[in-house]
Amino acid sequence: MRASSGPLVGCAGWSIPGRYADLFGPGESMLARYATRFPVVEINSSFYRPHKASTYERWAASVPPAFRFSVKIPRTISHDSALVGVGPLLDRFLDESSALGTKLGGLLLQLPPSLALDTRRASSFFRALRRRSKVPLVCEPRHASWFTDAADALLLRHGVSRLGADPARVPAAAQPGGASTWRYWRWHGAPRMYYSDYDDAALDALAAQVQQARGPRWVIFDNTAHGFAIANAARLQERLHA
Repeated sequence: MRASSGPLVGCAGWSIPGRYADLFGPGESMLARYATRFPVVEINSSFYRPHKASTYERWAASVPPAFRFSVKIPRTISHDSALVGVGPLLDRFLDESSALGTKLGGLLLQLPPSLALDTRRASSFFRALRRRSKVPLVCEPRHASWFTDAADALLLRHGVSRLGADPARVPAAAQPGGASTWRYWRWHGAPRMYYSDYDDAALDALAAQVQQARGPRWVIFDNTAHGFAIANAARLQERLHA
């Protein structure tokens, strides 16, 4: 985790649409150019397929020392296995992603909407992960059973943060919860997920929410389908650092 406790803004992935190229400085790769503007990025592709340690090493070498990555835990763990019996899968993923070295900011666990809270299953998984890694972990649950005081207590007990999502499936999902060691907002685009642009009113409200929080704070825009994530992240960055 980066030492700074100020809010950090970035995107899910580092693709730069041509119309926003002037927001960035020069670089030898798309990631290097992205890192001239934003200090953090979320690696989503790890959810769908594994990456070699050498790939993570190359990414880490492409960005400044203070830059940080969050890495999405593979769907083979979260969705296909539903967090059960995943020791070997965890070992492989953590071994690969640890090649980011000090630039590994944390891990993102997104759960399927059908996965209700099972405290025994969740605790077993979190313990297994914590035995292997101490890096910050943020969870994006999507079943209503995860948005209760009992669920928050479980996350807190294991040092796991819960992100604030937009759109929120239930009202509580809009606000971060769980452990306060990492406050993380993940905005997917609304009303159409992955596609919609956010207007100034939405960004102003988000900026106020983020400014009121304390400690390490990340905001990641995932509305990448039409490239709006870059513009929204830049506009929010300007608001937070004005």
